[in-house]
Formats: sequence, C-alpha cells, structure tokens
Amino acid sequence: MTPEQFIAKWRGSTLTEKSASQSHFNDLCRMLDVPTPTDTDRTGAEYTFEKAVKKNKGGLGFVDVWKNHCFGWEYKGPRKNLVEAYAQLKQYTDDLQNPRLLIVSDMQEIRIHTNFTDTIAVEHVIPLIDLRAPEKRELLRNCFVAPEKLRPDETHESVTAKAATRFAEITRRLRQTHDDERRVAHFINKLVFCLFVEDIGLLPDRVFADIVEEAFKQPDMFGSLLGNLFRAMAIKGGYFGATSVPWFNGGLFDDEDVLPVGVETARLLMDATRLDWSAINPAIFGSLFESGLDDKKRAEMASLFDFPTEPPEPQARLAFHRTAPNKGVGIHYTDPDTIMKIIEPVVLRPLRAEWEAVKARVAALFARKEKAKSGGEMTRLTNEARDLYAGFRARLGKFRVLDPACGSGNFLALALMHLKDFDLAVSREAEALGLPADNQRVGPEAVFGIEINPYAAELARLTVWITELQWQLRNGFGIKRSPILGKLDGIVCRDALINPDGSEAQWPAVDVVIGNPPFLGSHSMRTELGDEYTERLRSCFGRRLSGNCDLVVYWFEKAAQLIEAKKIRRFGLVATQSIRRLANREPLSKRETDLRIIDAWSDEPWVNGGASVRVSLVCVAASDDQNNSRLNGQTVDKIRSDLSADGLDLLHLSSLPENEGIAFEGTKKYGDFDIQGVVARGWLSAPLNPNGRPNSRRKALAQCERHHGSKSGQVGCRFWLYYESIRSRAL
Repeated sequence: MTPEQFIAKWRGSTLTEKSASQSHFNDLCRMLDVPTPTDTDRTGAEYTFEKAVKKNKGGLGFVDVWKNHCFGWEYKGPRKNLVEAYAQLKQYTDDLQNPRLLIVSDMQEIRIHTNFTDTIAVEHVIPLIDLRAPEKRELLRNCFVAPEKLRPDETHESVTAKAATRFAEITRRLRQTHDDERRVAHFINKLVFCLFVEDIGLLPDRVFADIVEEAFKQPDMFGSLLGNLFRAMAIKGGYFGATSVPWFNGGLFDDEDVLPVGVETARLLMDATRLDWSAINPAIFGSLFESGLDDKKRAEMASLFDFPTEPPEPQARLAFHRTAPNKGVGIHYTDPDTIMKIIEPVVLRPLRAEWEAVKARVAALFARKEKAKSGGEMTRLTNEARDLYAGFRARLGKFRVLDPACGSGNFLALALMHLKDFDLAVSREAEALGLPADNQRVGPEAVFGIEINPYAAELARLTVWITELQWQLRNGFGIKRSPILGKLDGIVCRDALINPDGSEAQWPAVDVVIGNPPFLGSHSMRTELGDEYTERLRSCFGRRLSGNCDLVVYWFEKAAQLIEAKKIRRFGLVATQSIRRLANREPLSKRETDLRIIDAWSDEPWVNGGASVRVSLVCVAASDDQNNSRLNGQTVDKIRSDLSADGLDLLHLSSLPENEGIAFEGTKKYGDFDIQGVVARGWLSAPLNPNGRPNSRRKALAQCERHHGSKSGQVGCRFWLYYESIRSRAL
C-alpha cells in the first residue's frame, strides 16, 4: 500500500475504534513494509492485538496492539482525547514489560511517546497527511524494527543539572539584595514548583511563563501578576484572569510574597521556562542546587553547558555536553543507587519479609478454604485471610521514615518513591491472590525530616512534593487530591541534636531512621561550630560519648539508643571511614548485646559538599533481628563495630607489656609512604646524617647495639631496620 492510498482510505474516517483499529493497523504495516501481528506470531506471545494486561490501579484491561520490546499501542475513535489514551496506556506499562515506546492514535493522527529508562520522554506527532514525508514514515517504521533509534539524547540528569545551575544563579542574585534567608528560600521554591506544575499540565495555559515574559518587558508588573497567581493557587476555586487555577496550598502558597527581580534575573527565569521541568530528578536536584549556591562550584557546573554564569540571551540554546553529571567537572551528586544501599535494608527489606509471611499465611488459608466442607467454614477462612491483609495494609500506611539530617531531601525522595512502588506491588499481588482491591496507603506523610539549614529544609519539602506528583503521573493515576499539596509538617527546620536551652533534642516517633549526617572531625568541631556550641553538645552527651568523637557519631548514638529503647526498628546512616575507630564506634561497640549491624559497606564513594569522598554505610537493627548480615554485599555471620567480619578480632586487643615505656602508638601515615627510586638514591648518597653516619650504611645490627642502652636508641633501631628495607627496594 502506498502512502497516498493509505491517506486516501483513512482521511475523514468516522469509524469507531472497535470497528476500524485493527484494519487501520494492518494497512499501516503494509504501507511501512513490516509484518502484521498475525503474519509472524500465531500465539500472541510477542506481537499481538488485544493484549490482556493488569492495570497499575488494579483490575484487567486490554491494550489494542503490543509488540514486545518495541511498543504498546492504544487506539481511540474520532474526536476522543489522545491525552487520556496516553494516561490509560501508562497504566499498563509494567505488565507490558515497559516497552520502549507508548503510541496512541486515532485514524487521523499518531502520537509516539518515548519510554526509555533514565531519559526525558519525547512526543512525536504525525498527522495523517504527513505520512507523505519519507522521514515521517522512517520514524514510524523504526517503532517496529529499531525502536532504539528513537532514544532521546536528553537525560533526567542533564536537565536536572541545567535547572539546578540556573536556579542557583537566580538564588545568588536574590540573596545579594535580600537578607532574610527563609524568605528567599520560600520564594525560590514557589518559582520552582510553578515551573514544574506548569510542565506537567496542572497549571494551565502557560500562565507562569507568560508572567515571567511580562516581567522581562515590564519588571514593575512582576510582583502584582505573580502575587495574583500565588493567591489563586492558595484558594479553592481560584482564578487568574479568566483561567481557572487548581487548589494547591499545602503551605507553599500560604502567602503571596513576591521578591522584586531585575531585568537580568527575569532573563534567567525566562531561560528556565524553556527547560522540561516535568523531567527533573528530585532525588538529585536539591544536591545540585545546593552546590550551585557556592560561587566556585556554580561556575564549574556551568562549564559543562554552553552558557556562562552570566545570563545568556533569551534565545540562547542550553546544550548539555555528553558528560555524566555525577562524574563531570563540577557536577557532583550521590548516585541514587548508592543511597539505596541504606534504604533497601533499612526500609524495604523488613517490609518485604513481613509481606512474604502474610502472603504465605493467606495462601494457606485459601488452600484450607478449598477443602472446607461448609459454607460457614469457607466464610470464616476468607474473612481471616482478608483481616490478615487489611492488618498489613494498615501497618504499611502508618509506616514512617525519618532523616534527621535531611538536607534537600534526596533520602526522603527515594524512600517515598520506593515505598509507593512497594505499596503498589503489594496491591497487585494481593489481587492475584484473590484479595479485594485497596487504595494507595503510602503518601508524603510517610517521610519526616529534620534540617538546620532553612534553604535545605524548604527544598526538602519541595523535593517530596515533586516526587509524589511525578510518581502519580508516571503510574497513570493522575492528580486527584484537593488540595493538590498536603501539609508537610513532618519536615522541620531545627537542630537535630540539642535544643536552644542545651537540652537534648527529641526525634519524632517513626519506624526507621536513615540519612547522611554532617561530616566533621572532633578536632574541627570548635573551629567550624564554635566553642560555645561544641561545649553545649559535648556536655549534653557527656555521659554517653567521649569528647573526642566525630560529629556524625552523635547521630549514631541517638539512633542506637532508640533501637535499644525499642522505639525504632532499624537505622542506616552514612559516616566517614573513621566510624571504625575506637572513639567513633562507641555507640555500636557498647551495645553489642542489644543491637547488631545487619548491613554495611566499609568503603564506598560518596559526595559531600560537592566533593568526592570515601565513606562507610552502616545499617543497624535490634540484636534479635533474624535477617542475615551482609558486609560489602556478601553474607557473613557477624559484622563487628569496626566493620570487619572474618579474620582477626581487632576490637578486643590488650596492650603488649613489651612495649611498656617504649612505644606510645604506631606509625601514622598522613600521605603516601612510597619513595621514588631517584629520591631514595639521593638520600643514600647525601652527606652524613644527624648521627654522623652515612645514610647508605647497612650495619643495622651494629647500629642497634651501639644505641641499645637508651629507649630512643631502640626506637631508632626499629626505624633503621625499616629504612634499610626501603633502601634495598629502591636500589
């Protein structure tokens, strides 16, 4: 079939979806010279019409055409909403094994949506008449034979890095003219949220983009226009001009405060409106944004793009150089997969174990039901199974996670997203068992955070909101809450360790604790935190911790005490590798009978303040936890508090009497101890050393005997013997 024949046949068709879709698809295949489903797959295992699927929301459905590893295709009749068809198709993605493309069409238009992992979704629209163009037919043919050719270049990481860099510059400018940090942070978050909800279609008619463009033309109008929009977003039934605005509220729009912006800041905002904010990754946006607040790091981040730190012209193109954002110059953030090494064992693993136990009991009850001889017995067993399921669902809905140093919310975002994934998986598995459908139980109220920095605390709330909305849209649920944003009172801005009066700060009642507390060595605390705060902190914890432990240890102490008191189930925290040292491992070593390390990674890459470091990840549970322990991904019998497992136990060593009065501590390597050959040979040929002997002398034993009468001589002998070994290698 030629393109002209295809267009002539289907132009103006008013046939219904049911009567025309398969005929239309078969004709399309003939025009593109690709097989139809019945040409190649008589079983429907890989390529078929009317593929039966399970919906994300529960229940069964059918997708009109499915080709494994290629696409899911949903048809609609004349004048039907293809946007709704796309939302419907997204509900089937998991059961369709996440096809690379999601295609919706009627007889007059085809819309191809990319669905590749970790890339920005791109829509290609092909009206019927455009099928005359060879490039459009090639695009459509690739959907069948080479879907990878439609993979977008833009990634979630690249667009997130662009967005964070741009807004860090906007924030820097606002901070130069406004002293109130909380006010600036709150205003910035309202701007970011407006950009996001406009790009996901909740804020209609591009009202925010129009306001920003007007601000560039007439800066004096910006405050009144944006204030009116904020007011409309805060109330039920709000309007901006003739445009109906959804009810957002949630605390973000409790005020109409608008900071004045100049022409250059308005230009930056115009530039930001051109990004795809629906695709930003909230789990890394905050980290990149915080890094961008530092002048040097912002300049380094901007060097990855083709824009300078000064605002470009509005039409300037923001091209991302193909450098991995977490590995490129200046762009640093912790890989979400690394954060999951804490979230998986602390948050998800115990919930999965509990659910597996519930499923086994439910299955056993239904098996007994099949053998029951009376209706009353069958009813009793059914009700018992349903009660078991309802009890687990209720517990899941009340499950709470705390990050007591939450920063911009990356741990909270990932915890919420994976809890919601688990919630959805449970409802699907329950339906397969024959249990009744249930509503979602996990929402933003599941995560709590404590953060002392007002910028970061505000950003953490925004991160959680965006995570929730993205999840709902990605899984085809739509946004039906009213107001759209719930209160996030669980994320607070305060000190997580001590109160202003010097008493110990209390953490909210939760099930588990996760997070990345600040890294600060004991010797740096006075310099960085001040003498007064350091003294108050050490005084508050004085009976439980020695004064020479690092700052991160205070978070370990509080979390370990909560497990000991049976107030939380588990905790998982990031620490520097010094957590394995004597003073720093006190919270774990002194509670060996009450808790145990269930999962640890002793040496992992991490990002701290925009710099790459090495850390230890430590996950802890009560001592009666029955799960196996894992060290660096391997199952072990026990993980000691120095994060070792097999081999010598170095935790319970005693002093050697032979060292009494001789050695206080061993060698300390503060840098590389390797000596280049040319350097060593230079030392060996140098004039006499302070002892009056040449460095090249090899009579170590004679040297030892000569100085044996003094303790310092014995120490010198040991060094001489070690030096001689270096000399022999260098030569």
